[in-house]
Amino acid sequence: MTSQVLREARKYEEAAEKTIAREDRPAFHLSARAGWMNDPNGFSYYDGKYHLFYQYHPYDCQWGPMHWGHAVSDDLLRWEYLPAALAPDELYDRDGCFSGSALTLPDGRHLLMYTGVVKEQQLNGTALTNQIQCLAAGDGTDYNKYEKNPVITAKDLPEGSSVHDFRDPKMWQKEDGTYRCVVGNCTLDGDGQILLFGSEDGFSWSFRKVLISNNDRFGRMWECPDFFRLGEKWVLLTSPQDMLPQGFEYHNGNGTLCLIGEFDEETEVFREQHDQSIDYGIDFYAAQTLLAPDGRRIMVGWMQNWDTCDFRSQKIAWFGQMSIPRELSLENGRLYQRPLRELETLRWGKVVYEDLSFTGKISLDGVKGRMADIELVIRPEEGKELYQKFAVRFAQNDRFRTSLSFHPRDSILKIDRKFSGSRRAIIHQRRSLVNSKDGCLKLRIILDRLSAEIFVNDGEQVLSAIVYTEQAADGISFYAEGNVHMDVVKYDLVTDA
Repeated sequence: MTSQVLREARKYEEAAEKTIAREDRPAFHLSARAGWMNDPNGFSYYDGKYHLFYQYHPYDCQWGPMHWGHAVSDDLLRWEYLPAALAPDELYDRDGCFSGSALTLPDGRHLLMYTGVVKEQQLNGTALTNQIQCLAAGDGTDYNKYEKNPVITAKDLPEGSSVHDFRDPKMWQKEDGTYRCVVGNCTLDGDGQILLFGSEDGFSWSFRKVLISNNDRFGRMWECPDFFRLGEKWVLLTSPQDMLPQGFEYHNGNGTLCLIGEFDEETEVFREQHDQSIDYGIDFYAAQTLLAPDGRRIMVGWMQNWDTCDFRSQKIAWFGQMSIPRELSLENGRLYQRPLRELETLRWGKVVYEDLSFTGKISLDGVKGRMADIELVIRPEEGKELYQKFAVRFAQNDRFRTSLSFHPRDSILKIDRKFSGSRRAIIHQRRSLVNSKDGCLKLRIILDRLSAEIFVNDGEQVLSAIVYTEQAADGISFYAEGNVHMDVVKYDLVTDA
C-alpha cells in the first residue's frame, strides 16, 4: 500500500514537472523531475526497459530528506519519468532512503536494496545517523517495503566498524543463483572499507568479510561501491570522501576511485593490481553500473561536485543531472570509457574538416551549438616545431566561454569554465596528465545544453563538467600557439529526429 508520504511526493512532482520547459533541461542526460537529484540508484534492466532511480528531494533544489526518484528508457538517452519509488515513511528510514541498487528476482519482481537512515540526538546536541540496509520489491512502478526490514543492521557489522557511515548497498546475483552485495563503510577512526554480504534468497543477508580496506590511501569514507567482473578482471568503483591529490591522478575533495584486480569467487579474496580515477574533470561522483542484455557493462554517475552545489541560482525548479551512460572496457590495464553507442543515433548534420593547418584563432563554418558531438584529432604540422598550446572553446560568445586546452610539452589537458558565467568562486579548473606522443591527441567532446564530457584517446580518460552558460552562447572556436594540424568531425545531437 502506498503511504501518505509517498502519495504526496508523487502528486507534487507530477505538478512541478509541468512547470519546467523541455528546453530548460538537458536533452539526453537524465535530470531531476523536480527539486534535487544526486546519486544514481537501482540502475538496472527490468521488464524490457532500463530503470534508473536517483537520490531525490522533490520539494526543494537543496539536499533534504531523501526519496528515490524514478525514470525509464528504451535507449538510455530518452527518459520517461515514473512516480517516485520510495519515500522516508517508516520508523527505520524516517530520515531518508539513501542510495542502493536493484535486481530481478526469480519470481519476476524487481528488488530494491537501499540504506535506511534514522537521526539520533546526542548528549552534546549534535545528531548522528544510524544507517541500516532495507529492501523493497515491486513491479517496476510500485514497490512494497519488506515486512522484515531492516535486513542488515549494526549487529551484522565487524568489530571496529561505524554504524553511522554504513551505506549504499550494490547487489548482484552469482551464477549459482545466490546473492552478494558490497556496502560502503568506515572504521571507527574514519578510514574507508568495503564490506561484503551474502544471501541465499536476496532477503536474508549475513556478513561475509571485509572485501577491501583503504588503509589511509584514498581519502576517508568510501561511498557508493560497485563491484563486477569486466573481461578477465574484477573492478571496484567507489567514491571516497576527503581525498588528497596524488600528482594529477586524484583531486582534493570528494572524488572517484577505480581499483582493478583479481577476485577469487571461492575464497572471496580481491587482489588489487591497478588504481586510477574514474573521471578527471570537475563534476562526477557515485558511479553505478549495470550489465545490459547484450553483455555491455554500462556506467552512469552523478554529474556534479559536492563542493559546487551552490553553482546555480536557487531560483530554479530542478537541480542535478546524470552523466551520459558510458560503455566500460579494460585496455592496457586501465578502465576505458566510451560514450554509449546509441548516442550515434542522435547524430545529425555531419560537418567534416580534414588536414586543417592553422595557427592563432579560427572558427569553422557549421561548427557551433550546445548539443553536439565533436571528434578532434590534433598533431604538429609536419616539418614544423612542436606547437606550444592548443585549445577548443565552446559555449562561447563575446562574453562567455568554456575552454579545453592542451600543452603538448608536459601532456597536460585542462578544462576551464571560469568565464562560463558563474559568479561564485568555486572549482572552475581541473588538469589531467594524458598520453600524447609528439603532440598527437584524440578528443571527443559531447555537449548537451548544460554540460560537457570530454573523452580522451578513445576513452582512456574522461573529463566531465557542468556548464550553466546561457544557451545563446553557442559558438565554438579553436586556438593554437604554433602550427597545429587538425581533423574535425562535428554532428548536431537531436533527440526528436
